[in-house]
Amino acid sequence: MIDQPPPAATRWRERVRAGLAACWRLIRLHTLKSRLAAGGLLAMLVGMGSAVWYAGEIARQGLLEVTTGHEQVEAARTAAIIGRRVAELQRALRVTAAAMDPSMLPSAASVAEYLQSQAATRAMFGTLAVVDAGGRLLVSLGAAGAQTPGISVGDRVHIRRTLQERRAVVSEPVLSRLSDLPVVIFTQPIFDGGGRVAGVLTGSITLTTQDLLQDIVDSRDDDRDTLIVVSDAHGRIVAHPQRARVMQLVDTEPRLARAVGLWISDGRPLVRNAGAWADDEHVVAMAADGNSPWHVWRSTPARLLAAPLQQASRRAVWVVGALALLLSTLLVWNLARQLEPLADLERRSMALLRGDDHSPWPDADGEIGSVVQTLRHVWAERAQTERINANVLARLSSVMAAAPVGLAFTRNRTYELVSAELCRMLGRSEDSLVGHPGDAIFASHDDYLAIGARVAAAFAQGEVYTGDWRLLRADGSQFWGRLLARPVVAADPSAGTIWSVHDVTEQVEDHRQLQHAATHDALTGVLNRKGFEQAMAELMAQAVEPAGSLVMIDLDRFKPINDSAGHAAGDAVLRAVAAAMQRQVRASDVVGRLGGDEFALLLRGCDERRAVDIADKVRLAIECTVVDWDGRPLSVGASLGVSAHRLDLDGPAQWLAMADDACYAAKRAGGASVHVAQPIGATIPAALH
Repeated sequence: MIDQPPPAATRWRERVRAGLAACWRLIRLHTLKSRLAAGGLLAMLVGMGSAVWYAGEIARQGLLEVTTGHEQVEAARTAAIIGRRVAELQRALRVTAAAMDPSMLPSAASVAEYLQSQAATRAMFGTLAVVDAGGRLLVSLGAAGAQTPGISVGDRVHIRRTLQERRAVVSEPVLSRLSDLPVVIFTQPIFDGGGRVAGVLTGSITLTTQDLLQDIVDSRDDDRDTLIVVSDAHGRIVAHPQRARVMQLVDTEPRLARAVGLWISDGRPLVRNAGAWADDEHVVAMAADGNSPWHVWRSTPARLLAAPLQQASRRAVWVVGALALLLSTLLVWNLARQLEPLADLERRSMALLRGDDHSPWPDADGEIGSVVQTLRHVWAERAQTERINANVLARLSSVMAAAPVGLAFTRNRTYELVSAELCRMLGRSEDSLVGHPGDAIFASHDDYLAIGARVAAAFAQGEVYTGDWRLLRADGSQFWGRLLARPVVAADPSAGTIWSVHDVTEQVEDHRQLQHAATHDALTGVLNRKGFEQAMAELMAQAVEPAGSLVMIDLDRFKPINDSAGHAAGDAVLRAVAAAMQRQVRASDVVGRLGGDEFALLLRGCDERRAVDIADKVRLAIECTVVDWDGRPLSVGASLGVSAHRLDLDGPAQWLAMADDACYAAKRAGGASVHVAQPIGATIPAALH
């Protein structure tokens, strides 16, 4: 049977899986190639991304500046249009007022007839009206025809200013007293033959119905999202696409609120190209024309202005992404080629670890070639060192096999050779020691750490180390071993250390017993005078206040016991008294027999008051101690002297002398009491107890 090739879909899936596996190996960064590739790709992407971002920021700033300038030009153009319209309206009123005969003012009918004859002027205004010099409205001619309301409008600011200043005025947005609709009123003075103001001709435009400004604010150029608002010098809206906002304050328009705030902080200037403001949401421009008292506000959403740039940025990102993909492919391919010798070197190193020294070394140049040469040199030196070490170990094995003492060879804190005698001494097999850490035979890990520092210090001074340490047998028992250590190579302690081990348990115990006998009383087991004075010296060396207190004790009625019952009975009483003293003091305190029937207590950290209390308890314990000797009860009393430590004492001898003086004072006072030592020259008081 002939195997059919897999279908195309299957081959495609296998290729995809292989590609994904390769990408995963690259992402995991387990190899130098993957790390170099990832680092190069990251640097390239960061650099290209930063360049694109920086270019976009520059383009955005430039576009914002150009757009802001364009919006301000458009606002100024709209303001100029409004200015021309205002000038036309004022000129029409001026011509009409100049042609009017002042003599007809008292006659409302004559005035109405004249106004009806001014068809061109009527077409430009919603309402024409005439006010006499006293401020009374004579005639109002509008869509409903002529009216003669006869009301007074002299309180209107624009009427009053026209009469007083003898010039044309454009009012702020006001409510008409005839229609209650928001209007803007243009005024023109009517002069008589003597140059006096005989009346005022007014023309009003209804802001919510007529198209003086509405056709301007409703025009959106090519963008229906552009907002155009006209306001007066006080910020009151004159024209707005939403006519309900007329006469409201311009800062109530959300799209203009921030720009209006900045304009107000600048003092509300009424000049051409008064300002332009831009933020992340809107670009706002404001301008005015000298022929009108109004401001033109123009707001365009920033997103619309930035839309072309965003589209260009998206195209740039796609181009950069495609370029990055192409460059990354070339980078990975180049790295794979350049680092192929490194992969060969890795395979050669693994072969060496398996013991294969016959594989060829890779042929490479540059840095990888230098690494190859270095590794070949290191491997040759290591092989030579291993051969030397093998010879040394062989010789050491021969010596250790015949040695009558415990011997061991360690390197890197690990046993490499041990003698049969050491194994016997420890109760361990050779396999349980070789290859294991050096602390395996020490009773304490702290001891192991301590000996390491001492051995290093001895080797640094060119000396052999010797020391006694507690060692551990396999059964858990301990013994004292004397360890001698010397380096295999004096100049290189890392080459290894040779140890010899002797069991010195008996010598150590004998030495301890000699030391104990030298400082302890053989009869009672407490410290003798030598040991007690040593304890005093150690306590006084602390140089703190209070270091402690000293209590001297002299037994009462002890000599009659020796005379009547014999020395053996006296020894029994001394042992019982010493035991009673030890029961009354702390484990940290010291009890000593200074000779004969004289005892002493060293109370660590006790002041005089506390020491007196303890001394009294000891006195009572001694008096309560009774020894049965052949049916005869034997007991003694005690006289005690207390002396607290002072920093001005010369030494143990002076301290003992002071406590001894206090003890004899208690003795002379009849015994069975506690006295406190007084400074030299002071009168000794009576017994405290």
